[in-house]
Amino acid sequence: MLLLLVGPMMAQVRHPLPVLWIMPVSSGGWGDLAAGVAPAVRLALRDLKKQPPPLGNYEIQLQLLDSQCEASSGLKALFDAMWAGPKYLLVFGGVCPSVTALIARSLPALNLVQVSFAASSPWLSNRKRYGNLFSTVPSDRALNQAAVKLLQRYRWTRVGVITQEGPGRSEMKTDLIRQLLKADVQVVSTESFYDDACSSLKKMKERDVRIVIGQFDNDSASEVFCCAYRLNLFGARYQWIVAGGGAAGWRLQRQRSGCTANSLLTAADGSIRLQIRQLSNTNTPGISGRTPQDYQDAYLREMTQERSKVSPLHAFAYDAVWVAAKAVSQMMEAVKHRDKYSVKRNVTTREEEVQKMLLEAVKETHFQGVTGPVFFRDGERMSLIDLIQFQGSSGVLVGWFSTDTQQLRLNNLLKFKGSGPAKDQTKVRLQQRRVSLLLYSIMSSVAVVTIIITLTILCLMIVNHRRRLLSAGGGSQDELLLLGMLLSSASILVSGLDEASLPDGTLELLCSVRLWTLSVGHTVGFSVLLVKTWRVYWLCSIKQKQRSRLQGASCIVLWMFLLDVFVLTSWQTTDPQRRVVIQHRLESDPADEDVTVQPYSEHCSSTNMELWLTAVYGYKGPLLVSHVTPRHATSRHATSHPPAHSEHLTLSIFAVTAFSVSGVSGSLLTSHNPPVQFCVSSALILGCNAFILSRLFGTKLLNLWSNGSELQSEAAEEEEEEEEEQLRRLNQQLKTQLNQLDAEIETVSVQLSEMLHHVTREKNNGEATPGTHAAQVSAEDRKSDGVNSPEQPDMTFVPLSVRRRLSLQLPILHHSYLPVVGGVSSSSSSLFIHHEGNFLYT
Repeated sequence: MLLLLVGPMMAQVRHPLPVLWIMPVSSGGWGDLAAGVAPAVRLALRDLKKQPPPLGNYEIQLQLLDSQCEASSGLKALFDAMWAGPKYLLVFGGVCPSVTALIARSLPALNLVQVSFAASSPWLSNRKRYGNLFSTVPSDRALNQAAVKLLQRYRWTRVGVITQEGPGRSEMKTDLIRQLLKADVQVVSTESFYDDACSSLKKMKERDVRIVIGQFDNDSASEVFCCAYRLNLFGARYQWIVAGGGAAGWRLQRQRSGCTANSLLTAADGSIRLQIRQLSNTNTPGISGRTPQDYQDAYLREMTQERSKVSPLHAFAYDAVWVAAKAVSQMMEAVKHRDKYSVKRNVTTREEEVQKMLLEAVKETHFQGVTGPVFFRDGERMSLIDLIQFQGSSGVLVGWFSTDTQQLRLNNLLKFKGSGPAKDQTKVRLQQRRVSLLLYSIMSSVAVVTIIITLTILCLMIVNHRRRLLSAGGGSQDELLLLGMLLSSASILVSGLDEASLPDGTLELLCSVRLWTLSVGHTVGFSVLLVKTWRVYWLCSIKQKQRSRLQGASCIVLWMFLLDVFVLTSWQTTDPQRRVVIQHRLESDPADEDVTVQPYSEHCSSTNMELWLTAVYGYKGPLLVSHVTPRHATSRHATSHPPAHSEHLTLSIFAVTAFSVSGVSGSLLTSHNPPVQFCVSSALILGCNAFILSRLFGTKLLNLWSNGSELQSEAAEEEEEEEEEQLRRLNQQLKTQLNQLDAEIETVSVQLSEMLHHVTREKNNGEATPGTHAAQVSAEDRKSDGVNSPEQPDMTFVPLSVRRRLSLQLPILHHSYLPVVGGVSSSSSSLFIHHEGNFLYT
C-alpha cells in the first residue's frame, strides 16, 4: 500500500476522511492512465481545500492501491488495507472492468460505497448486483441509446454491427443488439474482428448492409476505414456510425492502415462518431469555482510540467473527487447532527447506518462540474453524448443526445454525401407486368375484325346453304368450324384484362371464361378439320368397309366436344382457377442505383395446374397428329382430278397443328412476361384463323362478290366431277360383283354336268323311273331339234331355288346392267340362248 502525497504539504484539517484509491499502477498501459489522471485528482483536492464549510472542514486522504488490473490482486489489496486500517468509508477509482466488477459485488458486505471515473461497462449498470457503485463517466449504454435515437430520426430500420474483440466490447455489443431489437431495428449482420476487419466488412457488403454501426477503439479506426475504402463501403450509399470511441473518439493514422491519407479521409468522410462529452461547453463556473476552460488550462499546465500523456478521463476523475467529497462531508454532517440533536445521540451509529447514509448522499448528489451537471439516476451518470461528423479532414459537432431527457438534437451542420440520408437498404419497388392499353387495343381490334369477318361468312353460308355456294364438302361442318374460330378469337378479348382494369372478384370469372372459349373453340375447329380430312380420304378409297364409315364421321366432333366439356367441367368444379401473384427475378433500376425493381404478374392458376394441363394435352396431342395417316393415304389413292378444296384443307390442318404447337410452346416460354405472352398467343390465334379463312373461304367469297355466275358454274363443275368419281367407283364395285356371280355360275354348271352324267348312266342300265322316261323323251325332243349336246345339261333335275336364282339374276344382269356399267353390250345378247323351260347358257 502506498500513501498518495498530493502537492506540497497542506495544513491539517480537523476531520480527515480516509479513502481508498484503487488504480493499476504497474500494469503496462494502465500505468499511463494513472499518471494521466493524477494531476486532475491533485487539482480537485487543492480546490476542495479552498471551499467553505462544510466541504472545507474535511480533508480527503487518498490511499493508493495497485490492483495490477487483476481481480485477485485487487481484492487482496483491498482486504489488506481494510485490515490494516484506518476505517475507510469510501472506495475511489476502479479502472479495469474485471477488478471493478469483483470489488463492486463485495461492497455491500464491506459496508462501502465506490465512486469511479472509468466504470462504463453496460453490465456494471445492473443495480441489483452493483448497487453501491457509482461512476462519473456515463455508461456505454448511453452511446447505444444515442445510436438508436439517430436511427429512429432517419428511419433506418436495417443495420449491421461490427465490433472489435476486447474487454467490455462483447457486453456493449449485446446491449446494443438488445436495444436495436427493442426499437424494431433489423440487425442484418453482426461481425467481430480481432486483426482482420476486411473479412467482416466483406460479409456485411454481401448482405447489402448500408448503415454500419462500429464499435472499435482508436487504434483500429484507421484499419477499419482502410478496408471500407478497399471494399467501396463509403459514399452516398453508406452511413457509418461509430459508437465505440469512448471519451476520446478516434484518429486516423496512415502508417497503421496501409492506405494513403486521402483514402482514409475519403472513406471516413460523412461518418458520425458518438462521443461522451468530456468538458462542458458553458462558461459558467462550477462548484469548484472554475469554468471548464479554466480547469482544462490548469490541467494541461500540470501535464506539461510532468511530461505525461493526457488521459481522456481526467475531467471525470476531477468531478469524481468532488462527488466523493460532497457525499462524505454530507454524511459526516448528518452524523454530527444526529449525535447533537437526535434522540439517538447517545447511541453509536452502526456501520450499516453509515453506509446507508453515504449511499443516499451519493444518490442525491447534484452539482455543476467541469463535465457538465453531475447527478445520478438509477445509479447512472446523466450526461450528454456528442455527435461529431467527420467532414473533410476534421470533426464537426452536428448534434448531441441527452441521457436525462432521452432527446436527440441536431443542428444545420449535418451533411450527407447524397441528396439526402443514405437508404438503409436497396429499396424494392414493385412493378406489375401487365398488358399495356396500346397492345390490348391493337390485338382486340384485330380480333374484333376477325370476328366480324367470320360472322359475315357464317351468315352467307346460312343464306346460300341450299345452293351450296360456299359449302366445301359439308355445310354443317363448315358452320361448326366458323363457330370454333369465333370462340378462339373471342378468347383474346378477355386474355388481356387484369385486376387493375376490372372490378374486384371478376378476374377469377374471366379465368374460367378464357379457358372455356379457347379450349372449346380449338377442339371444335380442329375436330371439324380432321373430319373433313378423313372424309376426303374415304371418298378417295375403294374399300367398302371404309366407305361405310363416312356417315358416322361427324360423330367425332360431338365426341371430342363432349370430352372437352367433361375435362373442363371437372377442372372447374374440383380445382377452379384463381388469381395467383408470381414474383419474378429482381431487376436494377437504371435511374436510381438504390432502387431494385421487383416485377410481378398476375396469372390464372390452380392448385394442380400441371396435372390438368397434362390431361388436356393428353387427348389433344394425339388429335393433332392423327391427320398424318389420311393425308398420305389421300395422296396415294386420289385420282388426277381430286376435289378442289382438298389441297387447301391439307394446308389448313397443317397450319392449325403448327400454330397450336407454337402457341403452347410460346405461352410456356413467355409466362414470366405477360405482355409478350399475350402478344405471342394472340398473334398465333389470329394468324391461324386468318389462314383458315383465306384458304377455305377466301377465294369462294371473293368470287361470290365479283361474279356469282362463275361461282355457280364452278360449283356445278365440281359437282359433276364428284358425281363422275362416284359412278366410276360404283362401276368398279359392280365389276367385282359380276366376277363373283360368274364364279358361282361356273360352280353350278359343274354340279349340273355331274348330275347329267349320273342320270345318263342310270338310263343305260335300264333302271329308269317314269320320271326318267319323261326326261328321256324331253332329251330326244331336244336332239331332234338339234339344240341339245353332250355339254348342255338337262335342267329337269336342277333344284327349284337354283332355277329361280339364275332365271332372275342372269337376264337382268346381262340385259339391263351390263350396257350401263360398261360390260357386255346388248348387241351380244345372241350369245345367250333362251329355251322355254330350260336354263340359259352359252
